[in-house]
Amino acid sequence: MTNKTFAMAVVSQDSLDSYISSANSYPMLTAEKERELAERLHYKGEIEAAKELILSHLRFVVHVARGYSGYGLPLADLVQEGNIGLMKAVKRFNPEVGVRLVSFAVHWIKAEIHEYVLRNWRIVKVATTKAQRKLFFNLRKNKKRLGWFNQGEVETVASELGVSPSEVREMESRLAAQDATFEFTADDDDNASAPTVAPALYLEDKHSDVAESYEADNWENHTNARLANALATLDERSQHIVRSRWLDDQKSTLQELAETYGVSAERIRQLEKNAMKKLKGAVGDL
Repeated sequence: MTNKTFAMAVVSQDSLDSYISSANSYPMLTAEKERELAERLHYKGEIEAAKELILSHLRFVVHVARGYSGYGLPLADLVQEGNIGLMKAVKRFNPEVGVRLVSFAVHWIKAEIHEYVLRNWRIVKVATTKAQRKLFFNLRKNKKRLGWFNQGEVETVASELGVSPSEVREMESRLAAQDATFEFTADDDDNASAPTVAPALYLEDKHSDVAESYEADNWENHTNARLANALATLDERSQHIVRSRWLDDQKSTLQELAETYGVSAERIRQLEKNAMKKLKGAVGDL
């Protein structure tokens, strides 16, 4: 793997937006181009082919990683783990299988993300902000006995620490929380206190096809790009008419545009019709 590819696989939380922008800048591959690159890698071991396959699918890793962003883990880390899975998938991808790389790689990407979640995930984060950490340590220091505070004790602690009683109750609840197992173990079958459903079973939506969703999103982006390029071929007045009539949130009427340009509403209608005809020729049937 080249230094550039390795650099793209390492994601910094501070430059996450920049990374995502860079990942989205690499063009998607056609089925023919993807197969050509896969064959060059599989049969000839060409590193440049592997590089192109990886870079063109970095946006897919971001797409998958976002689905795991609700568990208190940095998106940058999720993406980085997913990139490791992508590289493993590219290494193992056989072009003769007859599937697209995006469908093959999703298993490896999710496997690496799941492993990272297993190592780091906890259902309740005890203290995530500076204020919560201060309350956490002070609450532990002020808590004189096991069990729950009564209302008088809650109000006393709240007054001493300068916080609301509800914040004390919430932090006390967090202190009492236990780490939840991500997957069932053999011992959980005999544990009456074990949850009925392990988080691993509902971590992702089993009813959605992430590959199809990804391809649909990127087709929409591709279509929007084609529309923008087609609009650029129109003269300034025609662009304004099309945007005002079809694309803006507050659409203009023919009469409003006629008053803007000092012509009849019928003339605006004709200009709109001609502009739409040109767009269809440039973009095709959207």
